[in-house]
Amino acid sequence: MSNTDGWFAAGDRDDPDATITAVREGSAAEPRDWPALALEAGFASDEDEYYDALREATTAATRAAVTERERADDRQLVHAVRAMDDCDRTANELAERLAEWAGTVDPEAGTGVDYARALASGDSDDGLEEPAIRSLAERVADLADEADDLREFVQRQTPAVAPNLSALADPVLAARLISLAGGLEELAKKPSGTIQVLGAEDALFAHLRGHAPSPKHGIIYTHDAVRGTHPENRGSAARAVAGKLAIAARVDHYSGESKPELEAELAERIETIQARTIDDDADSDGGAGDE
Repeated sequence: MSNTDGWFAAGDRDDPDATITAVREGSAAEPRDWPALALEAGFASDEDEYYDALREATTAATRAAVTERERADDRQLVHAVRAMDDCDRTANELAERLAEWAGTVDPEAGTGVDYARALASGDSDDGLEEPAIRSLAERVADLADEADDLREFVQRQTPAVAPNLSALADPVLAARLISLAGGLEELAKKPSGTIQVLGAEDALFAHLRGHAPSPKHGIIYTHDAVRGTHPENRGSAARAVAGKLAIAARVDHYSGESKPELEAELAERIETIQARTIDDDADSDGGAGDE
């Protein structure tokens, strides 16, 4: 739309696709008396009719934008990883309930999802025949199977959505970061310091209220480079990982170009950080020997 036309210039009110496109893509250099122009163009008979049409068009345009966003690959990934975590959590909670219930019938009853799978499949040696307990075991096993299927989907889909992020972190961790941020674009816009503590919001808010120390990391703790670093240097490792993940997210969102050098740079940085502990241990051993 030019600065001399209104969104209504795209067509008549019986052509919703054209008006939706005009509303979403149009712009104007300065405000004008759009209702009067619409009346002059014969688009509407009065201002009330113009505003009715404008409301219909903007509502339809918003609905179309939301639909497109929800169908985007990263949004599908967000839904999948959240559903996976929900299935995992529910399966484990019900497995605990199953173990308590089965234990009232058979003192030798097992625990956990594996026990539920065995009970559901008839592979358990406990001879437990209570139909309701076995039915619950089947539900637990089904939920655990669904979580496994969703995990496979996430592991397969994430590299296609965020190749660099998946390379630096495992696909499930990358998907969780995207989910916590609300999407790949949102993650790409976040500074590395925010990415470092994603998933630790409760601890961060407690710190801001003066009730707890500042968290060193959120879910990136599960990254091998962070978890495998000595606690004294884990904060440095978390900052290094978060910094590279921030770059990877931006590359994935804005260009999609593969940047394998990010992995090498991160590995080199983590090696340097972890070497501090080795050097400190060597100094400590040397000092003890001197004594």
